[in-house]
Order: sequence, then C-alpha cells, then structure tokens
Amino acid sequence: MSEEEPLGADDIMDAVYHALRDNGYAELTMQDIADECDKSTSLLHYHYDTKEDLLVAFLDQMLADYEADMECRADQPPVDRLVEFVARFVFAPDDTERSSFHLALLEMRSQGPFNDRIRASLRRSDKLLRDTLEETLRDGIDDGVFRPVDAEETAAMFAAMLDGARTRQVTLNEGGDDEVGYTRTVAEQALEHLVDPLLEPGVDRPSLDNALASIDE
Repeated sequence: MSEEEPLGADDIMDAVYHALRDNGYAELTMQDIADECDKSTSLLHYHYDTKEDLLVAFLDQMLADYEADMECRADQPPVDRLVEFVARFVFAPDDTERSSFHLALLEMRSQGPFNDRIRASLRRSDKLLRDTLEETLRDGIDDGVFRPVDAEETAAMFAAMLDGARTRQVTLNEGGDDEVGYTRTVAEQALEHLVDPLLEPGVDRPSLDNALASIDE
C-alpha cells in the first residue's frame, strides 16, 4: 500500500470548515474531516490526538486569519474600519453556507461553560473583536472624526448588538421572510443610531454596501 501524501495545515483547516459547516458540532467526527480532505483518520491523528485538539486549532487559526486581515486594513480611515466591522456581521437569509457555519460555531460556543479549552478560545475571540473595535474608536477620536466616547463601553455595545442579531438570524430565522435579512436590518440601524451620532460634523460615512464590497475583495 502506498503511503499517503503529507497533509498541510491549510488543507486540514479547510476540511474542518467544510465538515463543521455540513455536519454541525455535535455530529462532527474525525472521519467527516478526513473525508473532506480525502485522507485517513490515522493521518489526522498524527497531527491531532482528538477532535477537540483539532477544533481548538481551527478556532485559533480563525483568530490568526482575522488578525492578519485587520493588520492589512490598519491604515484605512477609522470611519471605514468601523463601518466594515459592522458589515462583517451581515449575511443574507438565503446564504445557507454561512448560516450553517455560524450555527455550528454557536453549537461550539454552547460548550464554553463545560470545556475549559473551548472557553479559553472563545474568550480570546471575544477579546480580539472588542480590542479591534476599541482601537478603531480611539483612532477616530484621536483623528478628530469621532466624538469623544468611552471606547470600551461603546465597543461592548456594538459587539453585543451585532452578535445578537447574527444569533437570532441563525437560530430563530429572524427576518427569514425578508430578503434583506435581520443582520442587514440591525446593521443599518447600528449605522444610523450608533455610528452616525459618533461622527464629528462634516465627516462622511461610507455606505453599508460599499463596506460589504470592500471586505469581499
């Protein structure tokens, strides 16, 4: 029998993404992941002892990818970065791929109270999101484009509002009868009622559509 070709880290993470999206967290097995990358489970176990090890590594890779993306956008104007932050939570009700993936992530989040490693990864994720937003707000205040606000409290409010909208859309089908979708509706409200009042007079805000196009590039 010929030996299997080595499996790269990117290949493994891609396989985890597709298997998690298609099977959900509770039903996910190492065999599902192996099938996605057309390899044996023994090869996966060579890299990761357990499914938990692999999923924690996947969460860590998601954070690393997000950090790298934020670093690439660090030179953008704070207003653009803030609107793009809001836009990242928007997806259409008929985007079944993204809905399924976020539902699987929500299953993982439900394990936080019972699994120390998953809880630690979730805390790092939450901290990264809030820190990113706090930095954007402080940069905007320093540049004179945002009114002075408590950046920490404002970031927490943004994160709770947008994450809550995403959770309601994937779990309750909130806005499912609306082509726009609940996350889009809440994002528009966040821009109107939270972002616009932050702007100093004369500062223009990019549209949500422009921000969505930018993050898809």
